[in-house]
Amino acid sequence: MRTFSIENFGCRASQADGAAIESLLKSRGLLPSAQPQTAEIVILNTCSVTAAADADARSAIRSAHKANPDARILVTGCYAQRDPQAIALLPGVEWVVGNSHKAHIADMLTGVPYHGGVYSSDIFETEGVMTAPVIDALADRARPNLKVQDGCNNRCSFCIIPFVRGRSRFHPADQIVAQVRALSTRYREVVLTGINLGRWGREPGSSLRLPDLLRRLLKETEIDRIRLSSIEPMDWSDALIELMASTDRIARHVHMPLQSGSDQILRRMHRKYRPKHYADRLLKAHAAMPDAGFGADVMTGFPGETAELFEESKAFIESLPFTYLHVFTYSERPGTQAASMAGAVPVPVRKDRTRVLRDLGDRRNREFRQRMMGRKLQAVTLEQPGLALTSNYLHVEVEDWRAPNRLIEAELTRPVLPLMTA
Repeated sequence: MRTFSIENFGCRASQADGAAIESLLKSRGLLPSAQPQTAEIVILNTCSVTAAADADARSAIRSAHKANPDARILVTGCYAQRDPQAIALLPGVEWVVGNSHKAHIADMLTGVPYHGGVYSSDIFETEGVMTAPVIDALADRARPNLKVQDGCNNRCSFCIIPFVRGRSRFHPADQIVAQVRALSTRYREVVLTGINLGRWGREPGSSLRLPDLLRRLLKETEIDRIRLSSIEPMDWSDALIELMASTDRIARHVHMPLQSGSDQILRRMHRKYRPKHYADRLLKAHAAMPDAGFGADVMTGFPGETAELFEESKAFIESLPFTYLHVFTYSERPGTQAASMAGAVPVPVRKDRTRVLRDLGDRRNREFRQRMMGRKLQAVTLEQPGLALTSNYLHVEVEDWRAPNRLIEAELTRPVLPLMTA
């Protein structure tokens, strides 16, 4: 029996794709290798959101070949879609499979003839959403990611993702309900994810919206808790906020990408909202759920971000009740409009601004953790012994941990852990 290993990079949607690939290969008789260094097939599921992500992928490919020179390496994901020919030249790479062909990986590795090659085509012709068969979805995790949407119709000037993920499309509600119903027999929490999750249901001819899907999941499944991954500001409708606030079965966790608090920079980014619109949505959610976790993605050093505009963005962020921030330093992506914009910010200045906002995010997170002291919060135990994640996105240490994937009530009697990737 052939053995394989898989390493995933990037966002929750990419992690969900990796779970789907793993499940499909296991269903075809391939065996996951306990030691990646001895696997016959090594799969690297890449990200391409930044230049650093591309560099990380290339480094991982070289490391995999060095550690296991006899392995047949398959590279897939967003970087494989964006630049397949460059990846094909790296030592040890036998298959390069873009997102356009990711769903066919199991056929490639189990069919006849069994040979490599480059498989990539126009991503905008891709239909459907790749999801993991529920019978084998991430059995070693306490909180599986279920991808229900893929692609993006936005054209932010800095972003390459629409060109490696394709148009926005959603997984049918009936199939999602069936998957979550099956997952609820094994897991306490399921994370719904997508490239642009808030766009679920918004294809031509459909009148469905994300709250419609959530209502069905609450009514037709026994899942204890649903967590929503990142949702754009314009998709935090009153209906979604009110539904989330009405039930403990949806995690009190709002991640709303911001990118910048400067109106001028948002316009240059081609974002579809202004700071006042963003503040309206976040404050509406905060009023309905004051103890929820509130986070944002923020970018520093975008072309044209003067010192004054950075201070404007910083002041806007300070005015809102964030409990954590994910801060990224802008990097040029070939093929995007922003890459050729005037007003490039020197890299040391970008990094300094990133540090300033990360310090702000750390302070806000400490304050939030301190405010939760003495509270009893619902939490799910994680894979790491002794750790659990609360509904409002706090990592806590649990004395009576016992096992992962248990829903417990945790009383916070000492400072909880700093924010970790969850």
